[in-house]
This record gives sequence, structure tokens and C-alpha cells, in this order.
Amino acid sequence: MAKQKIMSSRLKEEIAKELGFYDVVEREGWGGIKSRDAGNMVKRAIEMAENNLAKQNSQNNQK
Repeated sequence: MAKQKIMSSRLKEEIAKELGFYDVVEREGWGGIKSRDAGNMVKRAIEMAENNLAKQNSQNNQK
């Protein structure tokens, strides 16, 4: 089964910087991060997606 790319590299880097572990990514690659950090990264990406969706829905309701 082929891997499916869900998050862009840019988004992953942005979130890693925001959460404070991008230095590990630079040194060791994505395989070097802790599983907790990976989970927090996914959690943050979901929050961002939910916020964007809510914003879009709000804009659509104002039309």
C-alpha cells in the first residue's frame, strides 16, 4: 500500500517550530521526534483545520 501524504512539508515544519521541536527535526529528521510530539503535531493540525472550517462556514453564512 502506498503512503498517502496528508500534511505538506511546510505545514509540518510550521507546526514543529510552533511546538518547539523543529531543532530535533533538523538534527535527526522526522524519525527523531518523540511520539508525544508527533501526537501534539497531529492535534494542532486538526485544531487548525477545524478553525479554518469554522471560519469558512461563518463567511458562507454571512452571504
